[in-house]
Amino acid sequence: MFGERHDLHHEFPEHAELIHRLLGSDQEFAALYKEYDDLDAEILDLEQRGEPVTDEVAEAMKYKRLQLKDRLYAMLQAHSQ
Repeated sequence: MFGERHDLHHEFPEHAELIHRLLGSDQEFAALYKEYDDLDAEILDLEQRGEPVTDEVAEAMKYKRLQLKDRLYAMLQAHSQ
């Protein structure tokens, strides 16, 4: 949605404890989480300020965020089993 945060804790509330644990114990997860969170904040900032940005740039950013979320979710799934 436009102007909404998509942080992992809201996207995957059922994995909140696991997210917290992996942030402290898995460097790869923590790095991907930071990249995802930074990109999500950048997208939100652009949307809220109404920054002029082409549709292609906006869609590329959102696609990158989706790719990161997919990777993070796969890691959550792997660690929850």
